[in-house]
Amino acid sequence: MQERLGKIRLLLLDVDGIMTDGRIVYDNNGIETKSFDVKDGHGLKLLQRAGIRIGIITGRQSEVVAFRARELAIDILYQGVKDKLVPFREILDNLGLGEEEVAYMGDDVVDLPILRRVGFAATVADAVPEVLPLVHYVTGKKGGRGAVREVCDLILKEGGHWEGVTARYFQG
Repeated sequence: MQERLGKIRLLLLDVDGIMTDGRIVYDNNGIETKSFDVKDGHGLKLLQRAGIRIGIITGRQSEVVAFRARELAIDILYQGVKDKLVPFREILDNLGLGEEEVAYMGDDVVDLPILRRVGFAATVADAVPEVLPLVHYVTGKKGGRGAVREVCDLILKEGGHWEGVTARYFQG
């Protein structure tokens, strides 16, 4: 696991069911809302401090997701994607990365093509059963409830970045 996670330079995320609990809520005016876990966001910022890029590939189009990406300084954002392999390949080409340098979190069958290819594939505790045999790691937490943070911490600790990005919090 350490060797695999030590190579990671990019974490790609699905949104619904990974960064959120998968529910889509509309108000009376048809305005969409989603809930994001603040601990997940902090984990993503810690990864960025370690020099690991973050990207989002999602099948839905949502201004809420664009807002969250901006808030977290995530500049790799693909929304409304039908075939996730297309942006995946584009991202690798643009960044000059190999598949083994990418971690991906997905929870449904649309994520299978990427999960099969990456150096580290992860999913959430409440993923669909078809995903489970193809991943290297299943979180103890459900999507939208700290699962992304769990994977961020794992990448940081097993990849040798934890002490460097958290030292200031433990100094007395």
